[in-house]
Amino acid sequence: MVQDNLLQIRAVRENACAVTGSRYDYDPLIELAGNSRFALLGEASHGTHDFYHTRAQLTQRLIEEKRFTAVAVEADWPDAYRVNRYVQGRNDDADAVEALSAFQRFPTWMWRNTDVVEFVAWLREYNDALPEGSRKVGFYGLDLYSLHSSARAVLDFLDKVDPEAARRARYRYSCFEHFGEDTQAYGYAASFGLSKSCEDEVVNQLIEMQKLAGDLASRDGRVDPGAFFMAEQNARLVKNAERYYRSMFESRVESWNLRDQHMVETLDALVNHLGASSAKIAIWAHNSHLGDARATEMGDHGEVNVGQLVRQRYGEDAVLAGFTTYTGTVTAASNWDAPAERKRVRPALPGSYEDLFHATEVPGFLLMLRGAEWLSGVLNQQRLERAIGVIYLPESERVSHYFNARLAEQFDAVIHLDQTRAVEPLERTSRWEAGDVPETYPFAV
Repeated sequence: MVQDNLLQIRAVRENACAVTGSRYDYDPLIELAGNSRFALLGEASHGTHDFYHTRAQLTQRLIEEKRFTAVAVEADWPDAYRVNRYVQGRNDDADAVEALSAFQRFPTWMWRNTDVVEFVAWLREYNDALPEGSRKVGFYGLDLYSLHSSARAVLDFLDKVDPEAARRARYRYSCFEHFGEDTQAYGYAASFGLSKSCEDEVVNQLIEMQKLAGDLASRDGRVDPGAFFMAEQNARLVKNAERYYRSMFESRVESWNLRDQHMVETLDALVNHLGASSAKIAIWAHNSHLGDARATEMGDHGEVNVGQLVRQRYGEDAVLAGFTTYTGTVTAASNWDAPAERKRVRPALPGSYEDLFHATEVPGFLLMLRGAEWLSGVLNQQRLERAIGVIYLPESERVSHYFNARLAEQFDAVIHLDQTRAVEPLERTSRWEAGDVPETYPFAV
């Protein structure tokens, strides 16, 4: 067993491309992803600076060198679309911070952080410098939590272009009014028959929006196609979110699958909008969404995810890249809707991929897995892999934050950064500044 582990450590070390801080560290990944249509760039947590920063650097190179046309992120559609309008110079936001101000839903630090501000500012500068008439790079959200803000966006659009259609939409969406903004209360009541389901209303609204497309397109350019695409996508989101919130109280697997299927449905709509033959998209989301679920215990439980669905649809035109870390700090909460904290990430559990990578004694490296058959054999042995979301509970580390995976089937490439630090929220509280109290307090051993 010890001998096998030593051979595995050696195999990883000999195949690792060390990360030195050079622009060229990730050339093999840029070449592989750049020749694809979709670069799926993950993260092992929702609160690690090094993941955000490296992902932004990779995306900048894909845009500059490989002509990627959009960034699609694990974020709500209407909030991200405001950023899209800013980076394309189509709204009045003064700067990147203001453009990100719509992100008010927990966890705000996922998108309102210093790394995202820097990337959004860079994207605006890049677009501004393009020759006149060039297609500008967009920024879009894939997630479905924004039921109410998406419904409002549909109504705002229809009020401007078709007041009678707006009246019908307002009547349909009033089905949710009894629950205010509490979508989970609606889902609970509807799933247990305590209140009428709004399913028919939201489906009918999307159907009407799709029928409106031809009429609006014939109005001699008076309706911006981008504005209609945004509104239609919001109507689609309301339909999918309504079903998602009902499913939350019926089946965890079904609700997970509905969410990731919605993300891929949104991605497909985005591809068609941008041009199926020319769209090249960088996708930012958690490893658990972007690594192929079939190579993990998620797949064993019947869950699908974005990585699996995109691979099945686009084959080698999709490149899946994950991130791992051994220890450091992370921005996360202790409970849902709780304040952001800067928490220490415990050293990875023995026997995990992160522990194996730490044992190489290489502080940071890129592993290219696609086509590396003998290395894939080493990394296709099932091991634990860590996943930290917006909540981190170190006291229940194994149960809360690890799952079994076959890494070389899950990803085409992996970036390991051995020690990482927390992402910096724009709203830094005294609690975040204080960080964790050391476990040895008050003895400082």
